[in-house]
Amino acid sequence: MELFHQNGKTPVSAPLAERMRPSLLEEFAGQRHLLDSGGILRDLFKKGGIIPSMIFWGEPGCGKTTLARLIAQREDIELKELSAVESGVKELRAVINYARNIIRLNGRRTIVFIDEIHRYSKSQQDALLRAVEEGVVTLIGATTENPSFEIIPPLLSRARILRFESLTFEELDSILNRALVNDKILSEKQAELHDEARETLIRHSGGDARIMLNALEIAVELAEVSENGKRLIDESAALQALQKKSVYHDKKGDYHYDLASAFIKSMRASDPDAAMFYMARMLAGGEDPKFIARRMIILASEDIGNANPNALLLAAACFQTVSVIGMPEARIILGQTCAYLASSPKSNASYKAINSAMEDALKHPDISVPLKLRNPVTAHMKAWNYGKEYKYPHSYPGHFIEDDCLPEELKDKIYYDPTDIGAEQQIKQRLEEWWSKRRKQRHE
Repeated sequence: MELFHQNGKTPVSAPLAERMRPSLLEEFAGQRHLLDSGGILRDLFKKGGIIPSMIFWGEPGCGKTTLARLIAQREDIELKELSAVESGVKELRAVINYARNIIRLNGRRTIVFIDEIHRYSKSQQDALLRAVEEGVVTLIGATTENPSFEIIPPLLSRARILRFESLTFEELDSILNRALVNDKILSEKQAELHDEARETLIRHSGGDARIMLNALEIAVELAEVSENGKRLIDESAALQALQKKSVYHDKKGDYHYDLASAFIKSMRASDPDAAMFYMARMLAGGEDPKFIARRMIILASEDIGNANPNALLLAAACFQTVSVIGMPEARIILGQTCAYLASSPKSNASYKAINSAMEDALKHPDISVPLKLRNPVTAHMKAWNYGKEYKYPHSYPGHFIEDDCLPEELKDKIYYDPTDIGAEQQIKQRLEEWWSKRRKQRHE
């Protein structure tokens, strides 16, 4: 039996995900924004010259390690790999010394690839600085965490940060096809995928090709063997391999939008229990947590508004935090925010106000700004009465003076009509006290 797989380097005993690492850059799936025309890596390859130090930032299984290896192979640069989990300053210095000797002997640089570089301490990262700065090594660090928080600034300033995107459904599908066709072991076992199993493996992988391929390998072993010797992998075998229950998600994405709609409407209805359930359904189905966080930001402004101004702050913080942390921990932040927003007092007064104002802005595009509100920057402008009769609010008691700012054509128009709910009640009382004439006319 052969001891190594197609590329002559990977043992056949290695997991499928390892065996299927592409040996050519042309076989690499994903990260087209970096590799296609206009992408930074494509431009660097085209121009030649020295490959700069880089930090690859992205979710697990999106190709960071594979791309580092392919770059070293393409550029014919020696590659030394370290794991920040298993190595320390001693191992790092040994690699750097090796790279110095290589430069001294033949002038070639060495790429040092450090997986999970965010796990290195400050002192360990400091040990890299001089070698990177002097050009002794080209650093390629891989991290699932935001480099801005995890990598020391001096090292960041010497490296390009490249954001890796999760693999798309189509990209994962092409990786599956390549494995079924090209992997010798799968071919010998005559593995075949039902459509439902294929979709299950892709959707439940969370964009992680490693999870998908290793689940495929397990599913092959769990699959029933037909009379003609083929192993037919159905949805049940795929789910068992993934150790997950099926969460319905139709191919056209209609149910994706149904769940999102139910989620938003439940929060709008101040039903935290229903909102939590629909959000859990979306997460279990592989929904991007940032999509959920974005929807909550919109709801915080559209449906809660000034009834609870803190809602928008929490929703924005939720999106930022989810972007940094990622799943599965992101579910905790999403859950807290969902509970808070659903339980908040609601008002769509500011949402209605901007919509109404936008309508008038489109109807009256040529209405002039009142002269008193214009800034008299030059003597000519002052002669044309720019700023004349403007009343500076801070010069009056309470820092307020009832002085209309709307154009004459829209005089006494009211766009923002606060409710009596939550913090907006105080806003309403304040506006009715300040603008008593305008708001009194509205009620008459």
